[in-house]
Amino acid sequence: MIVSKRPDVERLLKAPDAALRAVVIHGRDRAMVRERADALARKIVPRIDDPFDVSVLSDTETEALDEALSAQSLTGGRRLVRLRLGDKAGPDKAAAEALNRHLAGDFNPEAFLLIEADALGRESALRKAAEKAPQAAAAIPCYDDEPGDVARLARETLAGDRVGLDAEALELFVSRLPRDRGVARQEIERLALWLGPGSGRTASAADLIDFIGVEPEASLAEAAIDAFGARLGSAQAGLRRAAAEGEGGPAAVRAMGFHLARLRRALTLAANGVGLQEAAKAAGVFWKAEREFLRQARAWSLTELDAIQPQVLAADKACKSAGAPDNLIAERLALSIAGKARRLGL
Repeated sequence: MIVSKRPDVERLLKAPDAALRAVVIHGRDRAMVRERADALARKIVPRIDDPFDVSVLSDTETEALDEALSAQSLTGGRRLVRLRLGDKAGPDKAAAEALNRHLAGDFNPEAFLLIEADALGRESALRKAAEKAPQAAAAIPCYDDEPGDVARLARETLAGDRVGLDAEALELFVSRLPRDRGVARQEIERLALWLGPGSGRTASAADLIDFIGVEPEASLAEAAIDAFGARLGSAQAGLRRAAAEGEGGPAAVRAMGFHLARLRRALTLAANGVGLQEAAKAAGVFWKAEREFLRQARAWSLTELDAIQPQVLAADKACKSAGAPDNLIAERLALSIAGKARRLGL
């Protein structure tokens, strides 16, 4: 079965069904893959580093899967077999065969097979094997975090240290975080230390300036603003700098979709009698970006934004296809949006 929606993933990680024998967690963000795998592993065995209950194999050790899955726990109860794959086809097929045999009952029924992998394409034998099993196996794809996911991660992590950010500060902080889950978590933990764990402090956007410094030119949010403001050269340069810093095309496309959604929300509120400046604030526009946002909101219309939406959705889907030139797709989308903005007089 496929488990992809965040609430469903969280339920599975917190309370895996007793009938579940194997889970494949895959995605380009290996930090998120590892984080989810560790969370699930802790629900299977008491200690994930216990050599008596846990076997950890790499993609060069798939020949040891049969033995690992057949072994019994020396302390009784469930046994965990973790397999960490790269992007080679050979280990993928071997892992798929072992998974199918495990579901067929060829190995220890108390063994749990947990596989971590890079993003698996639709033709992956392992992905197919996990997805087609109705209850005994699950495939969990890990997509790049949405801004809302990163904001939630920041809020929850900071709350655990009894510190926090107000709404504007949270927006600013999230806009600066990389989409890699592991690096983002490190930055959030660093912020918690800077705020003072247990201090109860809630920082404002002005407070954060000392922590984050000057906003980098490679900000995808800025690139999206530039695209909708008809500044193609700046948008393209920003996207390329972001790509050089590890930000992929899917994140760039989402940034443009996020800006479109903000414009659409502000214009919808304005159409219902709300003042445009008030509508911009309600749409969550950061105060530093308000002037440019209002300039764009006066030029774009709901009809024109709705005409752009299918292009954004198509680009998002294209970026997620295996082997797709995602950065080029994002640049083409920015080119299309900037061209439309220029025709609107921006």
